[in-house]
Amino acid sequence: MAFPKPASESDLFLHSNFASRYVRDSLPRFSMPEESMPKEAAYQNIHDELQLDAIPKLNLASFVTTSMEEECNKLIMESINKNYVDMDEYPITTDLHNRCVNMIARLFHAEIGEDENAIGAGTVGSSEAIMLAGLAFKKKWQNKRKAEGKPYDKPNLVTGSNVQVCWEKFARYFEVELREVEVREGYYVMDPAKAVQLVDENTICVAAILGSTYNGEFEDVKLLNDLLLQKNKQTGWETPIHVDAASGGFIAPFLYPELEWDFRLPLVKSINVSGHKYGLVYAGIGWVIWRTKDDLPEDLVFHINYLGADQPTFTLNFSKGSSQIIAQYYQLVRLGQEGYRSIMENCRENAMVLKDNLEKSGRFNILSKDDGVPVVAFSLKDRSQYDEYKISEMLRRHGWIVPAYPMPPAAQHINVLRVVIRAEFSRTLVQRLSFDIHNVLHELEKVHPTMTSNTEEVKKSLVDSVVKKNAMDTQKEIIGQESNKRQKIMAA
Repeated sequence: MAFPKPASESDLFLHSNFASRYVRDSLPRFSMPEESMPKEAAYQNIHDELQLDAIPKLNLASFVTTSMEEECNKLIMESINKNYVDMDEYPITTDLHNRCVNMIARLFHAEIGEDENAIGAGTVGSSEAIMLAGLAFKKKWQNKRKAEGKPYDKPNLVTGSNVQVCWEKFARYFEVELREVEVREGYYVMDPAKAVQLVDENTICVAAILGSTYNGEFEDVKLLNDLLLQKNKQTGWETPIHVDAASGGFIAPFLYPELEWDFRLPLVKSINVSGHKYGLVYAGIGWVIWRTKDDLPEDLVFHINYLGADQPTFTLNFSKGSSQIIAQYYQLVRLGQEGYRSIMENCRENAMVLKDNLEKSGRFNILSKDDGVPVVAFSLKDRSQYDEYKISEMLRRHGWIVPAYPMPPAAQHINVLRVVIRAEFSRTLVQRLSFDIHNVLHELEKVHPTMTSNTEEVKKSLVDSVVKKNAMDTQKEIIGQESNKRQKIMAA
């Protein structure tokens, strides 16, 4: 009878995962395994599989920050085990949260005194921030309608059709009618005049976008405010404005300080911004700020006592990490206004370089604006041989993630490629991307050669070779030659 050989000491303490049985076994996919595995093997196998993901820095579809300084990374790891909701246990973290709210509120020109605390909350992202702002508008509208003895069961919300999907989620989850202003070709943001036309006594707010997801363009919040003031005066309504500044909230104050879009406008009652976009923090942090305490209905706020002080809280989530809040505070104090301004200027300049390179190619229409979020949105002038989706697919072979998508309804016949220029996207990478786009176009044209449509050139070559042919014979030969070319292309 053969007995199994006992494991040797070298086997038990073998440090190479690649010499162990765990290299021969696939990781479980559906059921939790019965037995444990060494921590080194678990790490190595998961690490190796994750290598198949895209490189985050080359993911130009995303607005989300992918790189932070090592000192901030250390702070994140040092606080990764702190649950933010435990305010009693982590009062300093709570204080850092409040400092962020105060700084961002003042950046947006909130009406608060020098030593007064602003009204706002950190959220998991702008989606939660928008849900909270929408709930505040709905509750305030309902309370007002109840006090007036009027129906309060049919609230509506006015936006452009270019809004992010979280607005549709809010409308569906919280039973609010979503009234969308359709965009049109050449005008890809909400038209303020058309938005105001959709407003009625049941409108809880009009949502304006500071940085459209589609092309980075800022909507005209100032014009919307002025038109809505006129309508409110005529009707006696008090319809307010929310600004979805998820992408543009950390850009406009530094690149366009004179632009009036925030609490300088009287009808703007709340603003959301993504800390994990141009707030320069890793994914998982957003902020919502209210103009005054009166704009956040008290019956939506929960009060927690920590260290003998009242800490109001208004969130959809309960437990959440503290790391991103601490990282946001780090960025605000580390960079200051000077640092944020320099970073945003670099992003804008790099976007302009990419835009210029695309225009020089003569192949693209630029659909983004120079003033706005540093995004370059572009579409093909000629889609007869290949389209934007094919370019996006080919760029993946070079490592780039550049999304292709249709514009919103009423302009959805237009396909767009979009490149988001983030803080970590250097001029060297801009030039490399431009070069790779040029190479992709060259490759596609070799696969799909352009069919000659200029019959004069064909006619000239035929006349030179056979001068004595009559006009009918020449025309037949032209038609036959074109037909042969089409057949060859189809065969290819």
